[in-house]
Amino acid sequence: MEFEWMDLIMIRNFIYAILGVIVGVIASVATYKLVNRVTRFDIPNELEKGNLAVGVVVGGIFIMIGLIVGLIIGMSLN
Repeated sequence: MEFEWMDLIMIRNFIYAILGVIVGVIASVATYKLVNRVTRFDIPNELEKGNLAVGVVVGGIFIMIGLIVGLIIGMSLN
């Protein structure tokens, strides 16, 4: 059984999607840690206190993760 050229392209695009998601998640975690170091307060402690502004920032980071993953998967599997 031989692979058709279309199968090889699909496999390559799938690998690109997986690698892109991994890079996106690593970038998001790095961004979270960078924001935590640059700011004058500790994000986890502020979230425990119920600080809404910090919650919005962390929510924005999670939205960024979703956008990165969605765009990478959409573009690589297209």
